[in-house]
Amino acid sequence: MPEWLTPVLRAVETVRPHQLSRFLPPKNGAGRQSAVLVLFGEGRKGPELLLMERAGSLRSHAGQPSFPGGALDAEDGDPRVEGPLRAALREAEEETGLDPDGVQLFGVLPSLFIPVSDFVVTPVLGWWRAPSPVGVVDPAETARVFTVPVADLTDPANRATTVHPSGHRGAAFLVESALVWGFTAGIIDRLLHYAGWERPWDRDRQVPLDWGS
Repeated sequence: MPEWLTPVLRAVETVRPHQLSRFLPPKNGAGRQSAVLVLFGEGRKGPELLLMERAGSLRSHAGQPSFPGGALDAEDGDPRVEGPLRAALREAEEETGLDPDGVQLFGVLPSLFIPVSDFVVTPVLGWWRAPSPVGVVDPAETARVFTVPVADLTDPANRATTVHPSGHRGAAFLVESALVWGFTAGIIDRLLHYAGWERPWDRDRQVPLDWGS
C-alpha cells in the first residue's frame, strides 16, 4: 500500500466505537447486519475516495451520496468475521461494476448503528491497487458513481454542518456537485480527524436539511 495510507491504517487500528459515533449497535443484537466499502484510490489530484449517489426512487436514503454497500447475505458468512468483508466487495461490484480483484482490504472499523433504517453497519477499508472502470450498474438503485479527492474533502471551503429538522447536527461535505452528509459524512469526518488530515474549518457554517433529504 502507498505510504500516504499509513495514517489511515494507524487510525483504523486504534479508533474506538464511541470515537466514531454515538449511535452504537443495540446490545440486544437487534439491527440488520450490513457493510460498506471505504475505498481509497490514487487519482489525478492524489488520494481519493469512491462514492455513489443512490437513486431518487429508493425508499431508504433516496438521492443520498454514500459508500457502496448493503446488507449481508447468508453466503457472506459470519457477520463477526469474514461476512462484512465479503458483503462490502460484493455490494460494491453489484452497485458500481468494481472489479473486487483489484481491491486490497486493509482494515475494518467498529460496527455502528443507523437508527432510521435499523442497519448495523461495518465500514470495511480498502486500497484500490488496480483501478477498474466503474459506473452505474442498475439505475433503479444508483444514480451515479464518482470519486472525490481527499484534498477536496479536507478543503475548509467544502465543509459544513448539517442541521436536520429533528435537531441532529452532523458533518457535511459539498463536493462533486453533491452534499455528502449523514452516516457517510460522519465516517469521512472521523477518518480525516484521526488520520491527522483534518484542516481547521468553520463549524458554524450550516446547511439545513428538509424531510425529503
